[in-house]
Amino acid sequence: MTASITVEGLEVVFDRFRALKGVSLDVREGESYGLVGESGSGKSTLLRTITGLAPVASGTITVNGKTLGKTRDKAFYRDVQMVFQDPYGSLHPRQTLDRLLQEPLAIHGIADGEKRIERALDEVGLGKGFRFRYAHQLSGGQRQRVAIARALILEPSVLLLDEPTSALDASVQAEVLNLLEEVRRRRKLTFLMVSHDLAIITHMCERLMVMQNGEAVETLTASQLIGHRVSEDYTRNLLRASEGFVRV
Repeated sequence: MTASITVEGLEVVFDRFRALKGVSLDVREGESYGLVGESGSGKSTLLRTITGLAPVASGTITVNGKTLGKTRDKAFYRDVQMVFQDPYGSLHPRQTLDRLLQEPLAIHGIADGEKRIERALDEVGLGKGFRFRYAHQLSGGQRQRVAIARALILEPSVLLLDEPTSALDASVQAEVLNLLEEVRRRRKLTFLMVSHDLAIITHMCERLMVMQNGEAVETLTASQLIGHRVSEDYTRNLLRASEGFVRV
């Protein structure tokens, strides 16, 4: 199967602090791949580095067959979109959903905005009635649906998901996760997803990488993690720390 994202020997350094230490991974086209580990393990830094928001000290990143340089062009951002953790921080509270969804279309010079906005809102379960509401009038779950719609409106092939449900109530989390999985299957998208919640990762992802202190600890399938067929003590400790995930 063709690789959608390939990272080889990635090093990221901030003021002499090595945030990523020779990380490598390979995400197949159409796959949902998870990154797990405690806070500060480098999961979100890896996503931000792929998008160009963090500097590469050494190593390579290849997305859809193209090895990335220091900067990202418009074509990259049309093909790769990111959904951030906090829907309260990622959407301007005083802009209508129409304005929020028009912005990426205007940046990329896409003309069929009317059609795309209606489709995007329908696809995330909001509909046309929400189009001229303001972000601050919406619940957390509705805001995250808007963030997903804004990511989808450019018709990317890759979504980078940074803890996309951790800021939401437990009752809403499942709805948003099911929406993401439905969208992935329908559009044949590739997901690279960060979460501290092992239950979410095993539900959403076929494979995953465990990270600690900026390094890859081990790579597993979801079934290996569920079955506790793991090699490293750090991964076993993560399982024990995941309350209610599975009995250890």
